[in-house]
Amino acid sequence: MFEDLSFGKLLIILLVVMVLFGSKKIPDLAQGLGKGIREFKKALKDVDEEIKTPASTPDKKPDDKEA
Repeated sequence: MFEDLSFGKLLIILLVVMVLFGSKKIPDLAQGLGKGIREFKKALKDVDEEIKTPASTPDKKPDDKEA
């Protein structure tokens, strides 16, 4: 998919991004992207841990009607 991306094409993409968003917005976009990736990885880790831990069975409560 990305085999055809040369340095020139990447440079053009970078210039288009700079024109569209401006140089002041790019650090904010990168920070938001990094934060999103961190949260996604944390969620994946939490789900993985939840799957690996055995499910605890609820404690049986004595029935009040058996007295």
